[in-house]
Amino acid sequence: MVVSKNAWFRRIAAVRSRPVLVRHAAPFGRWQGPDLSIAVLSDLHVAAPFTSLALIRRIGHAVTAMAPDMIVLAGDFLADGVMAGRHATARQIVDALDVLQAPLGVFAILGNHDWQDCPIARASRYQENSVAQAFHGHRIRLLRNQGVQLAHKGHDFNVVGFDSQRPVPKDWSVGLHRPEAAFADIAPEKPTILLAHEPDYFAQNDDRATVQISGHTHGGQLNLMGWRPVVPSQFGARYAHGHIRHKGRDLFVSGGLGFSGVPLRIGQPPEVTWIRLHSSKR
Repeated sequence: MVVSKNAWFRRIAAVRSRPVLVRHAAPFGRWQGPDLSIAVLSDLHVAAPFTSLALIRRIGHAVTAMAPDMIVLAGDFLADGVMAGRHATARQIVDALDVLQAPLGVFAILGNHDWQDCPIARASRYQENSVAQAFHGHRIRLLRNQGVQLAHKGHDFNVVGFDSQRPVPKDWSVGLHRPEAAFADIAPEKPTILLAHEPDYFAQNDDRATVQISGHTHGGQLNLMGWRPVVPSQFGARYAHGHIRHKGRDLFVSGGLGFSGVPLRIGQPPEVTWIRLHSSKR
């Protein structure tokens, strides 16, 4: 059964972190097909009681009931190492996300904390990862510098997923994203959506993707009437949150669900992001 967006909000408004539904719409370059709806969950940072496994399941059920065409998990499943609370394991988190379903599928990418706060990653010198292991063989597809082609009501498009651009704390020089590998096996004439945890790649002006979906920033977690003093980006608050358009390309940055550092958000509530892409000919 499909529920309205207002019913969805009422259903989850009583939970501890009080996520809101943030909606965006934009033309999809070279797209001639029907509207494409995408639900985005980002930066779960699962740690009870702030963002618990029970909350993730509840949100997952509500998002599935809204019937998006596709669901995107934009990285950072693991909690920040300095966050208080009971941290969930990668396996527990993936099991909780199993409630998510969408006709075109559910796709995930890795975030920086999935590397920085993963004991397996640190022990293996970033060769192995507990989140990647948890998704292995799961129907939710983890894209690590890979692209896939999908068809929506007779119209084809590509989805490309990057690995994290900043797996090492405060060091942007050791990224695990590999753009050439990620774009290698897709049809370049088809419209393409890029999933990149950190929004910073948008500044590269890579026109192989006209739409980029990101998370990472939490909207700064502190938003004082548009002033966001703490944003983990090389570009300050330029790509902190929301819909940014530049030279015919669109970036959508989700404010995410969880917390980093301290379980506190001011002026920037946790969110589920809803994106509607439509024909560029409208």
